[in-house]
Amino acid sequence: MKKYIDSGAKDTRSGFGAGLTELGKKNPDVVALCADLTGSLKMDEFKANHPERFFQVGIAEANMMGLAAGMTIGGKIPFTGTFANFSTGRVYDQIRQSIAYSHKNVKICASHAGLTLGEDGATHQILEDIGLMKMLPGMTVINTCDFNQTKAATIAIADHHGPVYLRFGRPKVANFTAEDQVFEIGKAVLLQEGTDVTIVATGHLVWEALQAAEQLNDLGISAEVINIHTIKPLDEEAILASVSKTACVVTAEEHNYYGGLGESVARTLTKNNPAPQEFVATMDTFGESGTPAQLMEKYGLNAASIVEASKKVIARK
Repeated sequence: MKKYIDSGAKDTRSGFGAGLTELGKKNPDVVALCADLTGSLKMDEFKANHPERFFQVGIAEANMMGLAAGMTIGGKIPFTGTFANFSTGRVYDQIRQSIAYSHKNVKICASHAGLTLGEDGATHQILEDIGLMKMLPGMTVINTCDFNQTKAATIAIADHHGPVYLRFGRPKVANFTAEDQVFEIGKAVLLQEGTDVTIVATGHLVWEALQAAEQLNDLGISAEVINIHTIKPLDEEAILASVSKTACVVTAEEHNYYGGLGESVARTLTKNNPAPQEFVATMDTFGESGTPAQLMEKYGLNAASIVEASKKVIARK
């Protein structure tokens, strides 16, 4: 098996901040807008370096989306920053009408997504945002797995014309992808080759999928692991190629299984090559207060759950 090394836990939101800082230096059209969460979104350095290109809109997220849409008309590339809950659910109408409908070149950057927001509880732990955003016509949806990938994705989306939803998190997680990686929107990353089961994971669950693959290997089960950082457009070719070998799939995501990555994979299989599938996700529920580790354990978003789902789906072949 290929071994992946955690180079040191880092939060993905800091990857966003690092990418935005680099963009600020090399692309004068990049502007940043924040809804009173500059520190939480790690936008301080961009603000310090380019005060004329930073706009603090306050707790007025709907206004922020409208401002960002307007700035694109003058050729600017706006990056908005706030928590995922406020980046989507609170402002869905503004995104739909002002950004998606007219295909504005706005980059909606959303931190503190999923259960790993932790102690702030269910009101802030959005688990529906991927579904909300992927249903908007023309919206690209990206959910990165570690610091390095988030930095690379932040830089890459500036060159992509059209609206993008970039989702990342609060806690420090394993940082295991290459520092010098080239981020390709819509291109899955094959992390581990295998023959018995395909594990398709996104975001924080990618590292858990790799840990699950090691545990499965110890049990004599060969797991193929695919990192789906771009949920829309989905790399259907990579998924179908893998499932043609393994004949079954487990999807893993920090999101409701309604509307998330798992549903996109299921649709792909149904249209092209039906195969047994198991879902590792939240099961139509809100979250609650707790540490990220406690919540991931309680809601079954970890390596152990991926192992059990893999055994179950293999038995269904």
